[in-house]
Amino acid sequence: MIQIDPDSPVPKYKQIVSSVVEAIKKGELQRDQQLPSINEMAEEHYLARDTVEKAYNELKERGIIMSVRGKGYFVQAPASNKVRVLLVMNKLSAYKKIVYYAFLKALGNDVTVDVYIHHYNALLFKEILEANRGKYNYYVVMPHFYEGTDKVNVRQLLEEIPKNELVLLDRDLPDLSGEYLAIYQDFEKDIFRALESADDLLAKYSELVLVFPSDGQYPIEIVRGFRNYCINYQKDFRIADYAYEENISTGTAYVVVEETDLAELIKKVRQSGLELGQQVGIVSFNDTTLKEVLADGITVMTTDFETMGRTAAALLLDGKRIKVKNPFMLIRRKSL
Repeated sequence: MIQIDPDSPVPKYKQIVSSVVEAIKKGELQRDQQLPSINEMAEEHYLARDTVEKAYNELKERGIIMSVRGKGYFVQAPASNKVRVLLVMNKLSAYKKIVYYAFLKALGNDVTVDVYIHHYNALLFKEILEANRGKYNYYVVMPHFYEGTDKVNVRQLLEEIPKNELVLLDRDLPDLSGEYLAIYQDFEKDIFRALESADDLLAKYSELVLVFPSDGQYPIEIVRGFRNYCINYQKDFRIADYAYEENISTGTAYVVVEETDLAELIKKVRQSGLELGQQVGIVSFNDTTLKEVLADGITVMTTDFETMGRTAAALLLDGKRIKVKNPFMLIRRKSL
């Protein structure tokens, strides 16, 4: 019933907590059932008495067990059939909302999902994780971090989550050990292949420009994929921080990450009197309904956000621990 893995990076007291919670969920522990004493648990699993006491104290604080003086520890929380999921996202953008709602719909009514936003901050992520450790059946994390990584070891935090409870969404961390569920984008290869598939459209442009904010809010793999394509296909290229600094000239195609930069470029093209899709090209990152109609249609490179959420839910419910690359595509429209 109580499973302790001496080789796991998860602290042993947290393994006790998780085992008790899981046993209650499966009906192996019933309400009012007595647990082994601290000494019995310590002796059976070769643990320090303090380790077991720490686990029992956490279970008491969360209202899962109670102690009766002179008698011992008893299960207090009733078994629940509801699966609990903690979803920790990097931000709640229009794209991430699509992932969230597809995930929620596919999970169904027997699953509850609580959402937290870490805002790319590893310190905040650590606080969220520590406050909710052991309270959920699954921990679904979007591991995009650009602040606080010099103070927090994100990899170690994720290693402490039992792999059968961990789901990585939107981005994988290949150096993470063990078998866990991941539905991810391969940003570098996806960008390269999307541009490669548009080679016939890009042939009329003499220079490619990636407008990529330098504030660290986007995966650097996007830059690598763009650069690799340009080098391999012998394209003149450069990388700009912001669109407002650009002087629009004929024969230039822009790859844009930010929506604000997209709007700025469209405005500049109109002011220049050049024709979008002929003398100047634009490819935007991530699709929206608006981009289908904006400026007669904006060409986009995009992952399928709805599929990402739906796939994550289906594999989680099936108990799978595999890695699945999410579909990525180029959608051709008039802007290129």
